[in-house]
Amino acid sequence: MGKKIVNYIIKIFWIFVIGSVFGFFAEMLYALVYTRALEIRQGLIYGPFIQIYGIGAVAYYILISKVQEPKKAFVAGALMGGTLEYLCSFFQEIFFGTISWDYTHLFMNLNGRTCLLYCVYWGIIAIVYLKMIYPSFQRMETLIDKTGIRIFTVFFMLFMIFDITISCMAGNRQQQRRQGLPAAGPVDEFLDYMYPDERLDRIYNNKKEV
Repeated sequence: MGKKIVNYIIKIFWIFVIGSVFGFFAEMLYALVYTRALEIRQGLIYGPFIQIYGIGAVAYYILISKVQEPKKAFVAGALMGGTLEYLCSFFQEIFFGTISWDYTHLFMNLNGRTCLLYCVYWGIIAIVYLKMIYPSFQRMETLIDKTGIRIFTVFFMLFMIFDITISCMAGNRQQQRRQGLPAAGPVDEFLDYMYPDERLDRIYNNKKEV
């Protein structure tokens, strides 16, 4: 039972990582098609990760995997993706005072956080996931049992925990700087020195202040 739980956690972790990397390249391709310019969009300070796609991949695995019919997968994916976009945008605004997307100019949008068009995109991705990607995830079990993979996973988990934590701390500190709050201690001073506004604005080049 314990081994099954560990294997499940490892699988969920790698699905999150794969989804986050996929999102990085998907956003880059999207920007290239629509703006005809190469834009590097990141969700974390270090590495090619956009975590909303990673969360979406995990949600697909947990929820969409149980759906067999493409029509049901499309509807479930559209609803799940729209909800995920809305919540991520909402909490980003609450905690960091910024947003990374704004759909107010698009048809049938909900507070600019999600809209019909992007829900359709999420639904299409759900069908692709169900038919092409999910079978590959099922074959991950044979790799997870290898000792080398387990050791590498532990180190990579530690890296991702650090990356997510420092990204959140730097983003929160940037919001404090905008509010005119001085450094409250050595941690804030470290964040100000290592992650100034210029660096964060370059990394998160598509975010907007609210």
